[in-house]
Amino acid sequence: MSTPLLATKLYCPPPQSNSVLRHRLIAQLNGGLQCNLTLIAAPAGFGKTTLLSQWLATSARPTAWLTLDDSDSEPTRFLVYLLAAMQAVVPQLGGGVMAALLAPQPPPPAATVTALINELAALQHPITLVLDDYHRVDSRPVDQAISLLLAHQPPQLHLVIATREDSQLPLARLRAKRQLSELRVADLRFTPAETADLLRRAAGLGLSTEVVTALERRTEGWAAGLQLAALSLRGQQDAASFLRSFSGSHRFVLDYLLEEVLQQQ
Repeated sequence: MSTPLLATKLYCPPPQSNSVLRHRLIAQLNGGLQCNLTLIAAPAGFGKTTLLSQWLATSARPTAWLTLDDSDSEPTRFLVYLLAAMQAVVPQLGGGVMAALLAPQPPPPAATVTALINELAALQHPITLVLDDYHRVDSRPVDQAISLLLAHQPPQLHLVIATREDSQLPLARLRAKRQLSELRVADLRFTPAETADLLRRAAGLGLSTEVVTALERRTEGWAAGLQLAALSLRGQQDAASFLRSFSGSHRFVLDYLLEEVLQQQ
């Protein structure tokens, strides 16, 4: 790999100052540390990255972060970034492994992962590794590398994967062994109480329970839809009347879907 690493791929986004702190989901993430893998799987706009940034802001556990993109489907590039993310929190980890990966003839992914597992097993403290936007990776060798890591995962490592779709990882086997903690759409939907909190923070609105419940049902607790509804409410003279007419055809929702969903297909 001859191109320099993009440092911002290794940064966890800071939590937004006006975001709703989702205590129930943070508690679930903390409980999931007893498993090998935490999987957060939901379509665009359900607040996966925002939730992770909130959680990590409350955690004292060293956490490596990697935001993936399409180019990370190349196995060696993926492993270089994976190791760079871990070295950001454990600098002494995998120096020889990184040198081998950057050589003209890098070792096979399985050999790299095996060496990394051995070094992780020697750590004196636990770490968490977050792979955000894992759906951007379309590579069987990468899936196999992560599957190998999960199959022989040392207790020092907890893996978190945020994705829009399930991958070819051994989720059923982990689920059967109770080594998988999952947050999916049903978990990530905003409750009426969270919806009311979001509207207060984003638009300064204190609405009736009836109106808030109607909006939560109309958007099905979709975080992006609620944010867009709050954006649309600014300047509205009759917020309750506007909310009753809010739907997926609203122009802000359509803009979001075109940018974040349809253009990814």
